[in-house]
Amino acid sequence: MVYAAMMAATALSALNASTVGTALTTIVGDLGGIRAYTWVSTSYMLTSTVVTPLFGKFSDLYGRKPLIQLSIVVFLAGSVMCALAPSMTMLVIARAIQGIGSGGIQAMSFVVIADIVSPRDRGKYVGAFTSIWAITSVAGPLVGGVIVATASWRWIFLVNLPFAVLALVMIHRFLHLPTIRRDTKIDTLGATLLTTGVASMILTISWISEEYGWSSVPTLTMVCVTIALLSGFLLWEPHAVNPMLPLHLFKNHTIQRVVPMVTLVAATMSLVGSFMPLFLQSVTGVSPTNSGLLLVPMMAGLTVSSFYVGRWTTQTGRYRIWPIGGTAFLIAGLFLLTLIEDSGRGIVFAMVGMTFIGICTGAAMPVSTTAIQNSVDVQDMGVATSLSVLCRSLGSTISLAAFGSLLNAQVLGKVKSEYLQKPRLINDLPEPARTDTINAVSDAIVLIYQVAVPLAIVAFVFAYAVKEIPLRTHAAWQDPSVKAAEVSPGDGNPAD
Repeated sequence: MVYAAMMAATALSALNASTVGTALTTIVGDLGGIRAYTWVSTSYMLTSTVVTPLFGKFSDLYGRKPLIQLSIVVFLAGSVMCALAPSMTMLVIARAIQGIGSGGIQAMSFVVIADIVSPRDRGKYVGAFTSIWAITSVAGPLVGGVIVATASWRWIFLVNLPFAVLALVMIHRFLHLPTIRRDTKIDTLGATLLTTGVASMILTISWISEEYGWSSVPTLTMVCVTIALLSGFLLWEPHAVNPMLPLHLFKNHTIQRVVPMVTLVAATMSLVGSFMPLFLQSVTGVSPTNSGLLLVPMMAGLTVSSFYVGRWTTQTGRYRIWPIGGTAFLIAGLFLLTLIEDSGRGIVFAMVGMTFIGICTGAAMPVSTTAIQNSVDVQDMGVATSLSVLCRSLGSTISLAAFGSLLNAQVLGKVKSEYLQKPRLINDLPEPARTDTINAVSDAIVLIYQVAVPLAIVAFVFAYAVKEIPLRTHAAWQDPSVKAAEVSPGDGNPAD
C-alpha cells in the first residue's frame, strides 16, 4: 500500500509537469501578463530543483514520513492557489509553491522506496516509477489539451487533488518507518549557500536562453554571484557540524562515476523531448499533438527496458552491465538522430533513434539510483538520493540552455523567431523561402545531436568505470545501524 501511495504521489507531480505547458497560451489570454509567460514554468523549475537536497537531508534527520506528507500538502496547497489565481503574478507565486511540493515528492519517492525495499529487490520498483514519467510525458499534453478544449484551464490544477488526497491518506495510514533521533543543529549557512547558489545558477541559465546573451552584463554578474555562493558553500561544508551536503559523499567511488553519468544521460535525453517536436513540426509539418505522439517510441523503449532490467536485476543481483549497455544505446540513438531528414528514411532513423534513447534511460537511470543507495550508509540515504535527482535536473536545465543557444546561433539571420515559436507556419511560406527555412532548422537540429554524441561517449566511459558492489538483501529500515540506534519504532513492516 505504501508503494501504491508513492506511485500516486509521483503520478500527480509528473502529470502536472506535463499538462501545464499545453494551457499556457490560454492562461495568458485569460489573465494577461505576457511578460510573466516564461516565469510560470521557470518559478516551478526553480523551486522544485532548489529544495531537492533540503528534503533529502531533512528526511535523514527527522524521518521520511513527515517530509513526504509535507511535500504533498505543499503541492496540494500550491495546486489550489494556481486554480484560484486571479492574475499572472499570483499564478507565478502559486507555481513556485507547487514546485516546492513537487521537488519534495521527487526526492522522497525514491528514498521511501529505499527504506522499505532492499536494493536486491528495488530495481523493479524504481523502474515502475521511471515508467510513470514516461507515460505522463505523453498523456499529459493530451489530457491538458482536452481540459482546455472542454473546460476551464483551472481544472488542469484541480485534477491533481484526488491523487494528492489519496496519497496523503494512504501514507498516513500505512507508512510506519522507525525514526532515528539525531540531536544536532541544522546547517543553516550551508543550506542557504546551497539553495541560493543553485537558484542563481538556474536563473542565470534561464536568462541566457530567454532574455540575455552569454556575454551580457546581467549574465556575467549572475555567473559571478553563482560562483561566489557555490564556492562559499564548498569552503564552509568541511567546517559544519552536520553538513547539508556531506563532502565525503564525493569520495564514494560509485557516486563519482554514477552522478556524472546520470547528469549526462539526462542532458542528452532532454534534447530529444525539446528539439524533436520542433523538427517534426517545422520540417515534416505535423501538428503539435501528433509530434508529441511521435515521441511514443522513446517512452515505449523506456518503459519496456526499465521493466525488464528491474526484474533481471532482482533475479541476478547484477546491475553494472545495464548502465554500460544503456549508454551504448544512447550513443547509437544520438548517431541515428544525426541522420534525420525530411524523408521516409529520415523519419525511420528518428523513430529508431528515439527508441534507443528510451532504452538507455530505462536501463541506466533506475539502476543508477539503486547503485547509489546501495553504496552509502543509511544515514546518508536521503541526501545521496537527492544529490542524484538534483544533478539530473541541473543536467537537463544546462543542456537545454546551451543547446538552445546553439540552435539560435545557427538559425540567426536565416529563420525568424516567430517560426521557431510556431513552426507549422513554415509550411505556409512561398518557395524558395520555405525550403531554405526548413533546411536551416533541420541543419541546426542535426548539429545539436552531432555535438551531443561526444557527451554520450563520456557517459559511457563513466558507466564502464562503475564497480559492482553486491546488492544488500535487507531494506534500509532493517539495517543494523538503524536497529542499534535509539529510534522511534514503526509498527511492524512499513511496507504493509
